Amino acid sequence: MAKQRERGWPPDPEPLPVPVVDNHTHLDAIGDVLPEGEPVPSVAEHLARAAAAGVDRVVQVGCDLPAARWTDALLRGAPSAEHGVTARPEVVTGDDHMLGGVGRLLGAVAIHPNEAVLHGGVREVGPDGLEPDPQPRHDVPLDDAIAEIAAIARSNDRVRAIGETGMDLFRTGARGEAVQREAFRAHVALAKELGLALQIHDRDAHAEVLDVLARDGAPERTVFHCYSGDAAMARFCAEQGWYLSFAGPVTFRANDELRAALRAVPLGQVLVETDAPYLTPHPYRGRPNAPYVLPTTVRTVADVVGLPLADVCARLAATSVAVYGAW
Repeated sequence: MAKQRERGWPPDPEPLPVPVVDNHTHLDAIGDVLPEGEPVPSVAEHLARAAAAGVDRVVQVGCDLPAARWTDALLRGAPSAEHGVTARPEVVTGDDHMLGGVGRLLGAVAIHPNEAVLHGGVREVGPDGLEPDPQPRHDVPLDDAIAEIAAIARSNDRVRAIGETGMDLFRTGARGEAVQREAFRAHVALAKELGLALQIHDRDAHAEVLDVLARDGAPERTVFHCYSGDAAMARFCAEQGWYLSFAGPVTFRANDELRAALRAVPLGQVLVETDAPYLTPHPYRGRPNAPYVLPTTVRTVADVVGLPLADVCARLAATSVAVYGAW
């Protein structure tokens, strides 16, 4: 009889020797992937569990309209129910010295490229073969949706990045690609206007993403979220001064090329993330992800680059502050 696959939370890892930052996580969505009946931890519980593992700060990413509103509310300590988001972790209040306080959180907001297609009125099947699934939020025209993102970013000084934005050619066809490109360009312009970092989503769209950055000019602090390119692209990005953020896939056994990309760039241009609740690292694939699981990825990074774990942690933390500013 085949062994039943574990579906619950991964075990708590051994704490890291120096605290690091999860520079890309979706706390608003963690409840969406839990098994039925599993209680959804609060934001305070997530942050406390992460801090105990040596992940003492996070960048919360809201990349659809409800999630961006929720992120804005979270960073202000306002009740999430007032912002129309239900069945997601409650917003936590507190000062910078509290484990559950907003002082451990910064934010990024954007209209995800796959969201942009739906806001743009495109309904086509991409290479993934899935039918589009528009929701009521997509009745908002794309220009208006991006304008709301801009308003949130301008009015909340704890929003430190525009993202995730970019292109995703796995999920759309030619008409959607054109919409994604224009949405990406608008987000690039917004990040430069506001002096914020840019977090890029790049799925099966390496050439297209690099083309936009070449034509429009990248923001000073540009991050490839969940980097998925090869070593040659990694070297090119590093030469431009961009940052590569590595998530759970760098731990997957088959991803030798991704580990080669990590070795190809200076450690000072490397960030780490969970992309929780997605991309849980090996050996916990298929189980929920959360910021406390990040040490598994950090230890892989240290092994790949061949440096002491404490040194790697200290450098990752310093780079996070250089990109996003002080928490």
